[in-house]
Amino acid sequence: MNEQNETLARGARPLLTELEAGAELFRRTYAVDRDRLVRYAGASGDFNPIHYNDRFAHEVGLPGVIAHGMLTMGLAGSAVADWAGDPGAVVEYGVRFTRPVEVPDPGTAEVEVAGKVGAVDLGEGSVRVDLTVTSGGVTVLAKAQAVVRLG
Repeated sequence: MNEQNETLARGARPLLTELEAGAELFRRTYAVDRDRLVRYAGASGDFNPIHYNDRFAHEVGLPGVIAHGMLTMGLAGSAVADWAGDPGAVVEYGVRFTRPVEVPDPGTAEVEVAGKVGAVDLGEGSVRVDLTVTSGGVTVLAKAQAVVRLG
């Protein structure tokens, strides 16, 4: 697994009063390979052949084997939880799936996650984190937002 956090060390707890709308919070890159798809399929019970069989994926019109959408969503969500320093601090999280993440064999696809401050609510003690999630330079999750309680 090749994951990087370029702007914040794991476990550091952000302070709500230091956040400003538009400020970049973190960037992470996750490597997704076929082994990871198999592990995710086992954990989730989603054994749809589009996630492991190239022939089947092509027959249904896909460019090749694709990552599970919920895996991609989970990777982005884990970036938020790591930044927050507490998974329980993430009180809302939602995305729209826009493009699949094609996973080559051999090789890996990279899922890049960047988080920015969307809004700070000092009264609620929370911050809305707006996420940009791409793979190969293409947005794969849209309207990706999380609300994190820091107060």
